[in-house]
Amino acid sequence: MVGDRLLVHGNTVGERDRSGVITEVQGTNGEPPYVVRFDDGHTGLVFPGPDAVVVPK
Repeated sequence: MVGDRLLVHGNTVGERDRSGVITEVQGTNGEPPYVVRFDDGHTGLVFPGPDAVVVPK
């Protein structure tokens, strides 16, 4: 849901974890894809994989 945090774990050696706030839900019934404003300032459309966790606000 909008306002929840998305945490994406780095899945290769040296890749950092990323996190951000879900600003828009484009799927039906709260399903992905999500528009996420990441903590580094960039915004992107995300289809979360098994390395991602949604943390409710």
